[in-house]
Amino acid sequence: MKETVPVHSASAVIDARIKEISDWRGKMLAKVRGIVHAADPEIVEEWKWAKATSPGIPVWSHGGIVCTGETYKNAVKMTFAKGATLKDPAGLFNSSLEGNVRRAIDIHESEKINEAALKDLIRAAVALNLKGKSKPKPRRASSKRAG
Repeated sequence: MKETVPVHSASAVIDARIKEISDWRGKMLAKVRGIVHAADPEIVEEWKWAKATSPGIPVWSHGGIVCTGETYKNAVKMTFAKGATLKDPAGLFNSSLEGNVRRAIDIHESEKINEAALKDLIRAAVALNLKGKSKPKPRRASSKRAG
């Protein structure tokens, strides 16, 4: 099985996944997806990391991975690829706090989502990705001299 589903069919795979999860987690994943799109209409949906032991997960990208939407038995987890770098004034991050790069939000059944704060976090993640893309990397000076 391929690691990444082509972008044009990723949305259909995510639709199918949401339908397949018929309990609160499917509804929550659909809600999170809606918030992601509301925060950044230019976001691209992808389906990544599918393999024999895992069906894969939804990924939302803009200038790089913004976040993923994983479903577990007791939570829907939004993992932000560069979450450790983002300011989180509303304190949404509640999982994967010990890492140096990623941060996650575990959303449990019947929890309310602070949609305004989540949209701000998504927009900040996109801005961070785009900031990294706009500057060319400085070239290292060669140790060899022309001569």
